[in-house]
Amino acid sequence: MTPKRDLIILGGGLVGMTLALAAARSGLTSHVVDRSDPEQLTAEGVDGRASAISTASWNLFTNIGLAGMLEPLGCPIDAIAVTDGLRPGQIDFRPEPDEGSLGRMFANRDLRLALFAAARNEPAIAWHSGVEVVSRRRGEHGVSVTLGDGRELTGALMVAAEGRLSPARDEAGITAARWDYHHRAVVTALYHEKPHDNVAWEIFYPAGPFALLPLLDSAEGRHRSALVWTVAARDADAMLALSERAFLAEAQKKMGGMFGTLTLAAPRMAFPLTFHHAAKITAQRLAVVGDAAHGIHPIAGQGLNLGLRDAAALVEVLAEGMRLGLEPGDAQVLARYERWRSADALSVAAVTDAITRLFGIPGRLPSAARRLGMGAVQRMPALKRFFMDEARGVSGKLPALLRG
Repeated sequence: MTPKRDLIILGGGLVGMTLALAAARSGLTSHVVDRSDPEQLTAEGVDGRASAISTASWNLFTNIGLAGMLEPLGCPIDAIAVTDGLRPGQIDFRPEPDEGSLGRMFANRDLRLALFAAARNEPAIAWHSGVEVVSRRRGEHGVSVTLGDGRELTGALMVAAEGRLSPARDEAGITAARWDYHHRAVVTALYHEKPHDNVAWEIFYPAGPFALLPLLDSAEGRHRSALVWTVAARDADAMLALSERAFLAEAQKKMGGMFGTLTLAAPRMAFPLTFHHAAKITAQRLAVVGDAAHGIHPIAGQGLNLGLRDAAALVEVLAEGMRLGLEPGDAQVLARYERWRSADALSVAAVTDAITRLFGIPGRLPSAARRLGMGAVQRMPALKRFFMDEARGVSGKLPALLRG
């Protein structure tokens, strides 16, 4: 049996490993268990996705010591343009020059490489990769898991960070509201002739949003953007099967030619889009974080940021509880985490779902109504400020790790 640690974190992805590093900075030790090898997750071409990291999430990465590795790899998001099919009436979110960017775009691979490099050098983290969990146990006095190679790990608190299909959450009997959008996100990256000027575009069509997210220019100086193109599930395979030329021609139409000539910069992949929201995010000696707790539509790029807020809040309540003499699995500590994160997660999930449905209504009249509303928001600085603060993750009560 390996030495007991404060946490057993099941899932060493972006949220799970960030949680482990944040916990280590607060004096908490952890076992991190993941079925995948880090070499598999960081291989070229395995994951072509990119993530928008909000201002608050960037503060978290800075506070756990990752800024030096990540700073040269992220592209600032200086503005966000939201439009209904490129028709008149768009909203432009652009902060004042002295307020910094709205966030930064990173390739998921770069985020993983930085997290994994930091974890390897952190003695408070025992990392068990490429191994399955065959059993999980939670009792009054602690938690334990048995790995496929026979090892047993023990701790005070189990954290479910395995993603949407979390076995630990399901074994705890935690139910969730679920539905399928019957959409798939076609994800790739594009080289384009004209610069993006660090502007993220969210172009809404009845079939689903078409998002262009700015990336840093390539080493050769070629302009690049990440593409997240939502299509009906029945059309996704056909989109992937299109020739490169035909695919780029369709993308040009959706973009209105705004970036000039296009070339594929990454393989095309498709991911199903579903929704789920757990009824609870705690149980006896269990905390649920990230996609295990809430899976939302990528429409506003908030999924990962929501999970990082979970991680920061959980570390704060654990550290404060331990200063008061409470152990990490104490019910009072977990109750505080539940209260803190439940309302925020539910509100973000509800808003993203409502926007998805609102912009999915076809027809000229709904489009005109949407554009009328967007035009009103464009003319109301206070409302725009509210939406920008939400996008940057700086509204509401923030854990210390999310503050600058």
